[in-house]
Amino acid sequence: MEICDLGPEDPRWAAAFPVLVQLRAHLGREAFAEIYRSGFAQGLRYTAAFDAATGRCLGVAGWRQMATTSSVRKVYVDDLVTDEGERSRGVGAALLHHLAKVARDAGCRALELDSGVQRHDAHRFYLREGFVISSHHFSKPLE
Repeated sequence: MEICDLGPEDPRWAAAFPVLVQLRAHLGREAFAEIYRSGFAQGLRYTAAFDAATGRCLGVAGWRQMATTSSVRKVYVDDLVTDEGERSRGVGAALLHHLAKVARDAGCRALELDSGVQRHDAHRFYLREGFVISSHHFSKPLE
């Protein structure tokens, strides 16, 4: 498995985008490209895991470093998805371990993420990976 960062214009998005939309089905390619271009200037980054032999994308993580009063400095994971045919094979864990190293190397105190309340399998995975449920996330739609 090869883990690498993908910039907004990286040609490997052709393989990675179909995996990302398994989590973010509401995004089309053009909408995502615009979000990533503008988010990149704000620190948004994407890291992907590829099969080294075939170049097939196995998983994708979107993340950013941020300074906050609650954590001082952290890496926040916006997106973490493993291709549905590759789940329970260590891809998600490898991406999280990679991001934990990125966070430590940057002097961060925490690796954090939110997970939809309906994603019970993901919650079990995060707990196995050493995450704790530290807060409730509230959202108010603005229309």
